[in-house]
Amino acid sequence: MSSEATVYRLHSTLELPLEDVHDLIDEIDYPDGVADVEINRRNNTLILRAVAEDESISKYTPTAQLKASITETRVYENEEDDPKNRGPQWGGEEEEEPESELVEFAGFKGDRETVLQNTELQYEMFEVLCQVARKAEKGTLTAITAQNGELESWRIVDGEERASTVEVAEGPGEDSDSQNGVNWRDNKFISD
Repeated sequence: MSSEATVYRLHSTLELPLEDVHDLIDEIDYPDGVADVEINRRNNTLILRAVAEDESISKYTPTAQLKASITETRVYENEEDDPKNRGPQWGGEEEEEPESELVEFAGFKGDRETVLQNTELQYEMFEVLCQVARKAEKGTLTAITAQNGELESWRIVDGEERASTVEVAEGPGEDSDSQNGVNWRDNKFISD
């Protein structure tokens, strides 16, 4: 297991058919440390949980899991049949209903704790999420990870990896030249 690997920032707007998620989990090679990925559905929530190869991990230690919301969407055979892509229909003509079907989609949407939960095998399940992102035709996955002390940025858009960089900026209060804030220690309005 890669205990030196950490996921610091993660944001996901990935969406793909639920059937594709099941197919992907059945066919991928799991990262080192992950023996299997269990798929559970609770109402409209899909949970992909890592099963550890290391049997010394207690059954009471929660392993990392990916969480997605499930929604039904009407998918049209031809894109131009989608009512969103057609203009307003005037007149009394009865039009034949275009060919369509209801498809369940899994939406891995949100920031790290919303999509990727628990720390044990977290980086390994992030690698599984990256494989999901490469399969998704819709959505973006961005992240900053650290492995062996090296920061790495990730950006996968509509199934394709894109260039990305990590920019390190000073946080609030780190700029010694800045005098914009209130100095609470030397404030004449506060007495000891």
